[in-house]
Amino acid sequence: MNTVTVDDAVVLALARPDIVALAPYEHALYAPTLERLHANELPWPPLSEDSGSALHRYPEPQPAALVAALAAQYGVSTEQLLIGRGSDEGIDLLTRAFCRAGVDAVITCPPTFGMYAVAARIQGAEVISVPLVERYALDDAGVIAALSRSVKLVWLCSPNNPTGNSLDAAAVRRVLEAARGRALVVIDEAYIEFSKCSSWIKSLPEYPHLVILRTLSKAQGLAGARIGTVIASPTVIRLLRKIIPPYAIARPTSFAAEQALQEHHRAIANERIERICAERERLRNALIRSPWVKRVYPSDANFLLLSTTNARRVLERLQAVSLLARDFSGKPGLDEAVRLTVGTPEQNNRVIEALECSP
Repeated sequence: MNTVTVDDAVVLALARPDIVALAPYEHALYAPTLERLHANELPWPPLSEDSGSALHRYPEPQPAALVAALAAQYGVSTEQLLIGRGSDEGIDLLTRAFCRAGVDAVITCPPTFGMYAVAARIQGAEVISVPLVERYALDDAGVIAALSRSVKLVWLCSPNNPTGNSLDAAAVRRVLEAARGRALVVIDEAYIEFSKCSSWIKSLPEYPHLVILRTLSKAQGLAGARIGTVIASPTVIRLLRKIIPPYAIARPTSFAAEQALQEHHRAIANERIERICAERERLRNALIRSPWVKRVYPSDANFLLLSTTNARRVLERLQAVSLLARDFSGKPGLDEAVRLTVGTPEQNNRVIEALECSP
């Protein structure tokens, strides 16, 4: 039986009472040493399947080997970690666990990742917007002022998507201090591997209301596998485990993620991260000379945000050389903005040529 500490009680008081009281779905026992006659599965794999993947069997709900590998990767205990289908599932689970429809609210800081607001609206929670200020800095005073009794989640993205900048650590810490006992502060670190800033994971013991989102989609190149991780206090993780679907992580997905976390593959990933960061700076230095680009914002991610003279024309010029960028023009705080992922050197050369970056 889990002992409830004072910190646990504070977190549980923030959660929906019906989720705290919820008895989770009881999935079929995962016991690899026993022959399975308990989950209504066929005893043979599909004819087209590689014999090693066992797709006729339901996967382990939270694959133990992958949980252990991710816990080692992030420097936390296995009780502090939940695997989901990308960061999107973590966002959805947190919103459903802590926000009651028509009662509770979340704070977002646009321009930022759109799923925070989408998940809240699907749940019927209010979205309180505290826009980023000059140079897309966090308005910590504004966030703190917006911390009403209805706010249960504060969403911060650092490095931020789509602007690319990391949020000031002192400003984030002021929000964490103000939110203590009042709301969870969720820091989405999807792009942290491309940044020189430290992860907030080490601050988890200091802030029981802090939640971190990490993903293998970006730096590890596993976007198609959809492996995201929620890292938080064991109390938060136990709540989320109540509502996550019982067999969320498919066997091939789990296997691919485990492979990516092996030492040899991590070394390759680190080398690729260094190459992307070098290309990011090369591309940025070239784009500031383009007649189509008014400003290239500093980035700690694997993309660049461009303030352009005409976003539509910029997108057309890139498409003419078979490249697709993201149109953010007209979004609040973004004007004629285009977000451009850093590609291979050859792809980046095509960008430079298409946007006429003079020497």
